[in-house]
Amino acid sequence: MVTSKLFFLLIIAICAAFYILYVWDFALVLLVAMIVLPIVMFLVLMINKRLISAEFVLRDEVVPKNQAFPVQLCINNRSIFPVGRAQVRIEYYNLFSNQISFFEMHVPIQSRNSQRITFQLSSKFCGILNIRSVYMTIYDPLKIFRRRIARDITAQVAVVPEIHDIGGTVSYTDRVDDESDRFSENKPGDDPSEVFDLREYIPGDKLNRIHWKLSSKKDDFIVKDYSLPIDAPSTLFLDLRCYEDSEFTLPVFDTLVETMLSISQFMLDNERSHTVIYYSGREHGFTEKSVYRQEDLAELSREMIYSFEDSLSCKAPGEFFSDNSLSLASFVFISSATDPSVLALADDSTDADFKNAVIVVKSPGDAAKLSAGRSDMNIIPVVIGRITSSIKDIEL
Repeated sequence: MVTSKLFFLLIIAICAAFYILYVWDFALVLLVAMIVLPIVMFLVLMINKRLISAEFVLRDEVVPKNQAFPVQLCINNRSIFPVGRAQVRIEYYNLFSNQISFFEMHVPIQSRNSQRITFQLSSKFCGILNIRSVYMTIYDPLKIFRRRIARDITAQVAVVPEIHDIGGTVSYTDRVDDESDRFSENKPGDDPSEVFDLREYIPGDKLNRIHWKLSSKKDDFIVKDYSLPIDAPSTLFLDLRCYEDSEFTLPVFDTLVETMLSISQFMLDNERSHTVIYYSGREHGFTEKSVYRQEDLAELSREMIYSFEDSLSCKAPGEFFSDNSLSLASFVFISSATDPSVLALADDSTDADFKNAVIVVKSPGDAAKLSAGRSDMNIIPVVIGRITSSIKDIEL
């Protein structure tokens, strides 16, 4: 750029010297042309600056983790002047990380044309991926001048978390919603309000379960199996508060969300409906979502990712438990807090048959320290990125 300007100034100086030494009309025309040409180039550049626009076009606004997805930069040039080379700087970063990645592209821009430049991105962690065009630099045909356009064009992509297999047991307790009409499709129970199945009599079956009317028609004893209510009050509390601002912030957040979803999926697989409580930055308060079906879990995953704003504000769980007390069949507190007072508050505010505290830690050494000397709740340390190997025997 500087070289082009110096070279052009040198040409103008030579033309001026040529005009002084020679009084021909051609020398004057040449000098005027060399002086006017930069002005024309500047005017062309300013016209292009006004008539060139750009925007991001996304095929999908929700993408899976660890998979490349296409992003298109759409450039629209409404002027009659092409741009031989435009330099574009693209930045992208996860909302929960201060690490910014960037790359640059050099592209020509055709006149009176709309063109799309496609590039691919991917994310190792779930969350909101912000994509931003820092600037687009365009040059005049002689590369004497330049201007920056398309500043701060942004787009957002939600990177959804993965669900991992975990091991454990789901126990059925007496704490059931008596008015519920949700029953197990796979296991019989003791609720006489609905019949689960009819089968032949087996010695030891209770006589009051014999279907006498049907037995008289079959000439054999037919027994009713009652249904098993599955609407036991169960809650997962997800604490997304950041207790340490470091390079582990994003991996911890990723593991927290995927741990919650993995436990939720495990409960659905075992016909246990439940409630998930988490802090929503958009609603500026704690939100409760009921999960009855797979569709509910998928919607919860999307809503949770989109619930955060750039400020990443998240209230402490103590603000919820100071105003609420829970009576449940099972309770799971998912957090990265290692402060005993945080766990104690969650424990004291909850009356449940099964209480678990799933704590995300950075290393196996931290997991060993966490397990020592804590007996109020069943403490399950989860090492970052090792959900399946960490949660093997949770009881819900």
